[in-house]
Amino acid sequence: MSLMSELKSTLRADMTTAMKSKDTLRLATLRMLLSAIQNAEVAGPEARELSDQEIIAVLQKEAKKRNEAAVVYEQAGRGELAANERAEESIIDEYLPTQLTDAEVGDIADTAIADVAEQLGVRPGMKQMGQVMKVATALAAGRADGSRISAAVKSRL
Repeated sequence: MSLMSELKSTLRADMTTAMKSKDTLRLATLRMLLSAIQNAEVAGPEARELSDQEIIAVLQKEAKKRNEAAVVYEQAGRGELAANERAEESIIDEYLPTQLTDAEVGDIADTAIADVAEQLGVRPGMKQMGQVMKVATALAAGRADGSRISAAVKSRL
């Protein structure tokens, strides 16, 4: 086994701290995150350690699940359950990279379009959106939701 990723060690250490301080919400959330990371590590043909970048992707997926569940609970008038999901989501957010502002996402979209235009020799259109998205997603490096990047790219193509 290789060395444990920095982010995973931080999650483990924070889980121990939460246990000692009897912070049940944080403890339950961190256990759930570590479990999701473990599941991702054993998924696929062989078990492996995830990199910090892959762990961030797992955390983003979990945060998105919490957000979607909170919306469903709010629509169903279950405020207390929605509040719990939002609390878990805010704990997960502490471990994610700072999200980009809309202006920064716009700049990334512009840069990606320019990169693809350089590769193709012409300004990309909607047909090349996949290529532009690939570049833009790499530039954002997990600091912006795919739907935000997609909206920014679409509005500029």
